[in-house]
Amino acid sequence: MKLGKFSIGVGDRFSHQGKAQLRAIMKANESGLEINPVWNKSNREHTYVHSEPIDTRREADEAVKALGYSGQYFVDADHINLSTVDRFIEVSDFFTLDVASFIGKDSSEEDVNAFLDSCKKYMGSFQIPGMKEPLEITKELLEEIAHKFLAATQQASDIYQYLVKAKGEGNFITEVSMDEVESPQTPVELLFILKMLADKGVPAQTIAPKFTGRFNKGVDYVGDLEQFAKEFEEDVLVLDYAVKEFGLPEELKLSVHSGSDKFSIYPIMAEIINKYDKGLHLKTAGTTWLEEVIGLAKAGGDGLALAKKIYANSLNRKDELCAPYADVIDIDGSKLPTIEEVNGWSSEQYQNALRHIPGHPEYNPNFRQLIHVAYAVAAELGSEYINMLEKYERVIGGCVEENIYERHLKLLFNL
Repeated sequence: MKLGKFSIGVGDRFSHQGKAQLRAIMKANESGLEINPVWNKSNREHTYVHSEPIDTRREADEAVKALGYSGQYFVDADHINLSTVDRFIEVSDFFTLDVASFIGKDSSEEDVNAFLDSCKKYMGSFQIPGMKEPLEITKELLEEIAHKFLAATQQASDIYQYLVKAKGEGNFITEVSMDEVESPQTPVELLFILKMLADKGVPAQTIAPKFTGRFNKGVDYVGDLEQFAKEFEEDVLVLDYAVKEFGLPEELKLSVHSGSDKFSIYPIMAEIINKYDKGLHLKTAGTTWLEEVIGLAKAGGDGLALAKKIYANSLNRKDELCAPYADVIDIDGSKLPTIEEVNGWSSEQYQNALRHIPGHPEYNPNFRQLIHVAYAVAAELGSEYINMLEKYERVIGGCVEENIYERHLKLLFNL
């Protein structure tokens, strides 16, 4: 089973926007591209909204059938580990192995020494084809990398082997995720992470490193664009080398998590993947949930009233809702509107505050990030929320499709 050159993770908290998401991807594919949709939903998200992985599979299959889509598509067990993977095994064919929590965990001296022995040929001034400057590989650097990442890659191997026993080799896509940590992985660290994965027999087709800068949920990239460009290009060159040197799958590509709405780096990534003819996996995740709330506001009347209710409930529980996402949000509470202020907003004011249009005078990234992490509030509303999704399906679906196609795919693929 091979993932296509380009793929996009379309998260959907409430499993109602599959057709709208797929319409956007099919529209982009009319240009000659082949972007594989990957419906992803994590264990945490299932827990919050009281859904099951079968709901994601059903949503994907029904959207594909309804729209007559004939390309590849996948269902991703997103950010799983050994304690959470079982519920996903039967219905998923893409597994994001989240090993971030094992970075820095102890490894035996025997394992560290074996790794160092296997790296002797890379010691000294080492040139990756295409890189402007050689990498300086010292024993001290390799020891540091080993102590930092051997345990994490061993965990990836343990999860992968568990999946092989359950599903059979070659029957699923493997992604390795190390992005939800404080410190970014450097290109030289990525090189040896990939060697560790290859040594341990993990055929990763995508890898999600932590990049320099902030990848906050649903808002633009915050960081040095020149530094990101340099790092991203070097990572692409490292992956190209790793495929040839370590025997990893030829379709290995970078995965950009929390990649939705990173408008300022889309042109950078587009230029680099085009320059080297490489693929990309982009996860858009909670953007669809935000478009549902925007669609409710756009519908007006009881839809707008429900959108306001969601915000009121969110603001009152801000600390609780934000805690699990502390590493991927930055909310300035002093710039959040009061409940009374939002209750006085028109449909357009609510949409403008929430919709990510850079430079729009009413856009409020603090408001957007709070709503982003507040899907549990909607889940608690139960049928009240779901009934509104169904009542305003056309309006909401239009928002979802427009968002993915106009703001993401067009910019990322120069459509």
